Order: sequence, then structure tokens, then C-alpha cells
Amino acid sequence: MAALLMRRLAGSYRGRAPLAATAAAAGGAALFYASSPPTVAHMEEKGEEAAAKVALNPDKWLEFKLQEKATVSHDSQLFRFSFDPSTKLGLDVASCLVTRAPIGQEVEGRRKIHIYPVVCRYTPISDPDSKGHFDLLIKVYPDGKMSQHFANLKPGDVLEVKGPIEKLRYSPNMKRHIGMIAGGTGITPMLQVVRAILKNPDDNTQVSLIYANVSPDDILLKRELDRLASSYPNFKVFYTVDKPSSDWRGGVGYISKDMVLKGLPGPGEDSLILVCGPPGMMNHISGDKAKDRSQGEVTGLLKDLGYTADMVYKF
Repeated sequence: MAALLMRRLAGSYRGRAPLAATAAAAGGAALFYASSPPTVAHMEEKGEEAAAKVALNPDKWLEFKLQEKATVSHDSQLFRFSFDPSTKLGLDVASCLVTRAPIGQEVEGRRKIHIYPVVCRYTPISDPDSKGHFDLLIKVYPDGKMSQHFANLKPGDVLEVKGPIEKLRYSPNMKRHIGMIAGGTGITPMLQVVRAILKNPDDNTQVSLIYANVSPDDILLKRELDRLASSYPNFKVFYTVDKPSSDWRGGVGYISKDMVLKGLPGPGEDSLILVCGPPGMMNHISGDKAKDRSQGEVTGLLKDLGYTADMVYKF
């Protein structure tokens, strides 16, 4: 079952196909999103005809049914959720979704009481124009409440979702050259932007990606990224790992100034660097976001190389 699901991955963006490729996560929580009961997504209706064609709602929790799931790596899984195929998802590039995990407590002699302490943000990796489904790539942590909630889902179970939350509004040819630095599941918003660019024949944007992981086995959707790089001359990818295997031919170690100088566009008005990854990588590359989740100052390696705040976006 999992093997069949993964075989569908590569075909998903060549035409109409069951499963899209990759997705993963950015975490976050807010009390606002933890309140109010969910509604089944296919039952959602609006007063206006245009609104009725959108599956998502930024102000209301909706339930999306798990259609299928597959193992992507030793600690990551791909989840496909379904919705009414006559509607569109309503996701712009680049945007994420908010998910909520109910944790139940059984009280003897009473009904189950649900509380909602866990809320996280994830970026779908499927094409926003896909009909009837969206895909999430989730890294499952042993002590992660939300990721464990995902891991325990079975086909037919529902996930509570609200959104979308717009991160970076992408428009074709907004920059001549976009550089990307991703670590681990930070590949998901990058893949969303990459696919939007590559599927548009009128978008001439050059895209260069540096993708860092612990080991070769941790590289998510490498086959799909390699396929895109070999199929589209305006997309290039470079991998680096901390713990290389004996037959590894990519980069070794943390992302360095030399890797950025050789692989990404230099500072300039017509270039943009996108960054997404774990906190340690963010601090090393660009600095993390500010406490209020605004972009904050650019620090780290990118500042040393001359990039300014208007040339860098942190997911």
C-alpha cells in the first residue's frame, strides 16, 4: 500500500495523478485557533457562490478526512486528506495551514471530554490547484504531540484544519533569481514555491536550492527534487549532510559561506533568499524571526555576505 502510494508521487505533477509530492512543517500555536468546534469540510457552505467553492476557511475549524498515508523516510510520513472535488482548496503560494489535535480524557460515568492544547502550522506540498485533496509531509517525533497525533491517524479519520495563513505572496517573475536554503522538513514551503514556478511556462525565474540534512537517508523526496532539477533547466539543487555515507557525492557539513557563494544568487535588488529549517540552522544562516514572529533582522552567514532584510525571507 505504501509502495503504491509513493510510486504515485512522481507522476502527480506531470498531469492529473493521485498523490502529490512533498510537504512539511512549520510549528506554531495560538489560543485563537484552539477554540470553536470543527465543521466537516464537504458540508461547508457560504452565502456567496464564489465562497462556496473554497474548501478552506481561515476563521473556522473544518474536518478533512484522511484518504491515505505512506512512509517517506525512517521518521517522516506523507498524508493525503480529501475534500469535495467540485471545490478548490483556496491556498495561495506561499501559504500554510493550521492543524489542531484533540486530546481526550475519559471520565468514568461521563462522556469523553476533549481539550485542544496542540496547534501547529504545516505547509501542503501538493499543487494548490489539485482537485479533491491536499498532502502534508510530517516528521514524526517520539515526544511530539501533534506529530504523534498524525502518526496514529488511520484512513477515514479526520483532521481539524483552519486556514490558509499567507506567508510570502509569490507572483511570477517577481525576482530574476530566487535562492533557497532549507533544512529537514523546511523543504516544504520551498517545494510549494518551486512547483508554482516550474509549472508556469511564462515564469522565467531561476531557482537554486541548498538542502541540508543529517544524513543521506534524511533527505526528504530527493528523487522528486532530482527529477525536477533534471527536467527544468531553471532549477538547481545542492545537497549537504552532516554524516555522509561512504558513497555520498554531495556536500559535507553545515552550510558554509562558500556553498552560498557558489550556489545562490548574490545580494541584489533582483534576487531573494528564502530560508526555512530548525532553529539552529536559522540562527547560523539568517537569524530567526523576531519574538512577535515578524521577519526581524538578518544576522548570521547571510548578513556576513552582504544580504539585507529586503533580500531575505524567513518562513
